[in-house]
Amino acid sequence: MTTAYIALIPAYEPDRKLLGVIAGLGKAGMDIVLVDDGSGTEYSELFEQACERLPGRSGGSVTLLIHEENQGKGAAIKTGLRHISSITAGDPSDTVIVTVDADGQHLTGDVINTARAAASRPGTLVLGSRSFAGDVPARSRFGNSVTRGVFRLASGRKIYDTQTGLRAFTADMIPMMLSISGNRYEYEINVLLELAHNASAITEVPAETVYLDGNSSSHFSTLKDSYRIYREIGRYFASHTLKQMIGFSASSFVSFLIDYALYALILFCGAGIITANIGARVISAAANYTINRRMVFRSKTSVTQSAAKYFLLAVMILAGNTIVLSTLCGAGMGKMTAKIITEITFFLISWIVQRYVIFYRDEMNTEAAEEAAISTQAEPAAGSRRFTMEYRAVRPKRLREMYCRSSLQMSAGLREAAD
Repeated sequence: MTTAYIALIPAYEPDRKLLGVIAGLGKAGMDIVLVDDGSGTEYSELFEQACERLPGRSGGSVTLLIHEENQGKGAAIKTGLRHISSITAGDPSDTVIVTVDADGQHLTGDVINTARAAASRPGTLVLGSRSFAGDVPARSRFGNSVTRGVFRLASGRKIYDTQTGLRAFTADMIPMMLSISGNRYEYEINVLLELAHNASAITEVPAETVYLDGNSSSHFSTLKDSYRIYREIGRYFASHTLKQMIGFSASSFVSFLIDYALYALILFCGAGIITANIGARVISAAANYTINRRMVFRSKTSVTQSAAKYFLLAVMILAGNTIVLSTLCGAGMGKMTAKIITEITFFLISWIVQRYVIFYRDEMNTEAAEEAAISTQAEPAAGSRRFTMEYRAVRPKRLREMYCRSSLQMSAGLREAAD
């Protein structure tokens, strides 16, 4: 099976490090879709040099797409994806797209490893995850740590590097990627939130932590873009997490009705109180587990493992409930008030443990993804037509004509879309 690899590079007012990025990917044989996100005429020569750099030195090709005005990283990525979708032939799962930053922070070897991991796992979003070891700007280290924690609290998914721009996926995911809101940096966090909500597979593979010149070339605005990112996480929490809590409450109420009805039925059949209570509780607990796993948390965890954890939680809650209730009553609190406080407390504990422990599945199987990712020194996979060292000469004049033609076509396309 032939696999096509396409590097998608959104660029806004790049410096000459872009040429190094293009050259490195070109030597690896990757085709490149480069999006000029409204950088202006003063950067035209640099983009032309980028187009000239690749075809004459590798087997890949460059397609340049131009925004007349700056629209944001998310919009640039979507422009590139629309173009790739329009030219993709055959099975879309045989085409891998990998987004790469233009500032040189993503090493060619890491790009290749991330792309190959995605090729081996169609339908999975593969992240090139940085460890943030070494000389990392303080604001970047702090910002990633905070975002990592907030993201997990809101989504229930653990992703180590939520802000990496190195991401790979097969072309069959393009329609979903285009449907996700956001035109600037918030688009990337929205992608993770949407996949987390849909319980889609996300995998992280190791990538080098590279910050050049203190990350001075980054166009990320600490205030504006951070606000946009946390605003989207807040919206997700309000629209999804709170709904999940409502569903969890409804599940608990249904389980209570089952428990109460069975308790009454077993008593009616002549059984004792203890037998009726245990029998009703076991069946209602099984119903509650099933509803929570399938409908509330939509978990793909192992039934055996999650059921064992759920049973252990039920035992611990029963014991803790009894201890806390007795303690509050012993301290002089009214029995009914103590019961309400105790139930609310353990309701929240139960939701947190079920969400983050019992029904949480770590899709970030880094070890498995590492095995799938082939090092840059390895031979190309069977049937692959990329990552080979092929050379062909193209005259500079022809390259300039290609560049001008691409620019005019893209400008006309944008005008038609605006109309």
